[in-house]
Amino acid sequence: MDKNAKIYIAGHRGLVGTALMRNLRAKGYSDFLTRTHAELDLTSQAAVEEFFAAEKPDFVFLAAAKVGGIHANNTYPAEFIRDNLAIQTNIIHAAYKNNVKRLLFLGSSCIYPKLAPQPMKEEHLLTSELEPTNRPYALAKIAGIEMCWAYNRQYGTQYLAVMPTNLYGPGDNYHPENSHVIPALIRRFHEAKLANAPSVTVWGTGTPKREFLYSEDMADACVYLMNLPDEKFVPLLGQGRNDGLPPLVNIGVGEDLTIRELAEAVKAVVGYPGEIVFDTGKPDGTPRKLMDVGRLNAMGWRASTPMQDGLAIAYTDFLNTLARK
Repeated sequence: MDKNAKIYIAGHRGLVGTALMRNLRAKGYSDFLTRTHAELDLTSQAAVEEFFAAEKPDFVFLAAAKVGGIHANNTYPAEFIRDNLAIQTNIIHAAYKNNVKRLLFLGSSCIYPKLAPQPMKEEHLLTSELEPTNRPYALAKIAGIEMCWAYNRQYGTQYLAVMPTNLYGPGDNYHPENSHVIPALIRRFHEAKLANAPSVTVWGTGTPKREFLYSEDMADACVYLMNLPDEKFVPLLGQGRNDGLPPLVNIGVGEDLTIRELAEAVKAVVGYPGEIVFDTGKPDGTPRKLMDVGRLNAMGWRASTPMQDGLAIAYTDFLNTLARK
């Protein structure tokens, strides 16, 4: 990407989008296209096509999505499949119609089967059943990957999908019900500390294992991939094949920990002195989700932020969020 390129970041105010903006600015990019939901409804095909026709971005980071944890996915399944299908379909097609040079579509590790071999490789996509609690969201994201691949094959576009593992970091959503596990735990332990509560309850048994990636590392990987030279980038796109390996690259750290270990780590960062109680009547979700990041590592990129450091920054961000309210 030339430093003068016009870059559209869909979802620029979310966890992923804000991290992308910071990373790109730090690398010398300055010509950004951004629109809030009030300014541009990405579920409206007409609005998206009008925006692309008027602005003509050179590169697109498709980070806009309706996202949430187990509770949100169970409560709003219709919105999770409808809104995500609409957003990605509108943007991918408008990018093609307006000759976008490269597009990066951001998905989620929940696209992989519930009982996928560990660690999960890109070729494990669509090999067995999905986790039921987030199937509508996962199916929408799988459709986005397939759409990128189909456009690459039929139209010669350069659209790459990346699958970050579970993310956390500055700009996260700390909603008490609709947030992901790390921001939810940060809020819960912080509030328990203020209330001098004797214990904090965590959903599930604490035994499932999860991998977590600091959002700034994720953004760096995305920009790294978008800047690969043609001889490395084009072979990833599957333009001339339909062999089961989609234009897909995992982004992660390559190691995981149990939810119990995660809860203990967040408890330590927040400084909460009480006990952790696990509500075994609540769902655990997928037993394990570890990404195989060999494909990305072979291209020369590795995550660099230790989890304890990332959690400390995330907690500071949470405190700053509270102070602004």
